Formats: sequence, structure tokens, C-alpha cells
Amino acid sequence: MKPSIESAGDSFPREERVLPRHVGIIMDGNGRWAKQRGLPRSLGHRAGAINFKKIARYGSSIGLEYMTVYAFSTENWKRPEEEVGALMVLFKQYLKDALRDFLKERIKIHFLGDTSVFSPDLRELIQETEEAAKQQEGMILNIAMNYGGRSEIVHAVRQLARQVQEGSLSPRDIDEEALSSHLYTAGQPDPDLIIRPSGEYRTSNFMLWQAAYAEYIIMEDILWPDFTPEHLEWALDEYARRNRRFGGI
Repeated sequence: MKPSIESAGDSFPREERVLPRHVGIIMDGNGRWAKQRGLPRSLGHRAGAINFKKIARYGSSIGLEYMTVYAFSTENWKRPEEEVGALMVLFKQYLKDALRDFLKERIKIHFLGDTSVFSPDLRELIQETEEAAKQQEGMILNIAMNYGGRSEIVHAVRQLARQVQEGSLSPRDIDEEALSSHLYTAGQPDPDLIIRPSGEYRTSNFMLWQAAYAEYIIMEDILWPDFTPEHLEWALDEYARRNRRFGGI
């Protein structure tokens, strides 16, 4: 689906458009962006990280309640060691920036995924960021790091199984609500809209349970570092045109 930026917003005056409560973004295409310019992949990730801050701020400014960005998957550890190392350095820098910038703008940061595998200094930054965010009241920004939809479901099932084993939960009481309450996004609404730039047509193990009825928008020929607030506005207008039936007629 190729966005027509010129037409963004034509059909939906801003005061009438219904926004999704929760937007997910698969930040895809950093490496290809760098390759097209003859640059190291690490510089593509740096450009993508800079853009992430811009889009998160814009989403907050227009009234989005929740935004989830896919930063580092459980499968990304398979990438070259040099690239993974550069990403870890980048995460540290941008978490420091988040403590300074996002919190001033009342953006509440939350992390999805198994963060126990990261280095002690990165884990400390993650904990410090989440603690500081508890005092915020603005948009909740979920950053998915070492995250995979399948591993998230397995993690939730293990917690439920442990409760059954301890006798605090009956198997008959395990339903969709019970499982949802043990996901990393417990207490949050499921994503209404998931956006993927770069033209790849797959979920890439992102929010598999929560995205059961999410609207997907795939943006061709747009790599994440080039994704602009205008692209987000186009996607929000496209979402507003959708007729969400949730399995009904």
C-alpha cells in the first residue's frame, strides 16, 4: 500500500477523526536505508533511532494513548556480533536521552520483553527509566526489546501453570482474559493499528496475541528512517476509513 501524502487528512478533518487508542509500529528498514546510501548498517540504526524519538513525540502531541515500537526482537541476536554490539550502545544512549527528553514531555516509557539478558548497565538504565515513568500521565510508549510474540505467550502460560501447580488457580479458570493479564502488555488495550514501513508483508513475531483484530497498514517504498509524521497521519486517516467488524457482519 503506497501512501499518498498529498491526500493525507482530506477525508477526515482532525476534529472529527477517531484515533486508535493503541498504535504499534514495526520499525523496519534501517539496514536497507544505510545500504542504499553506502553506509554501515549501524548508521542506519542510528538514523532509525533518531526518527523513533521524532515519531513518538508526534504521536504523543496528537493524543495517542499508547504506542508500541518494535526495537529488538528475540531473533535479532542472530545478526552479526558487530551489529548487535552497535545496537546495544545505541540503546544505552537513547535510554539516557529518554530520561532527559521523553519524561519532560510526560511520555510514560514501558518495556516489553525479557530484559534480563542485557548487560547490567543497560538493565539499570531500563529500571531507572521505568521508575521515573511511573510519575508520568501522558502517552504510554512501549519499547519492545528482546521481544518475541511466541516467547511472550510461553512466558504467560508458564506463569499460569505455576499458579495451577501452587493451587491458586484452577485450570477451568484459564481463559483469554487470564492469559492476557500475564502478557507484557497486561492492563493495556490491544493495538488497534499496526504500521509496517519497508513493504514487508509479515508480522515478524510482533504482538501475536494482542494483534488478533488489529488493522495492518503496510507501507511500500518507505524505510523507517524516512517515515515522517505525514506518513503517520496518512495511516491514521486510512485506519479511520476501515470498517472494524471483529468477526461480525
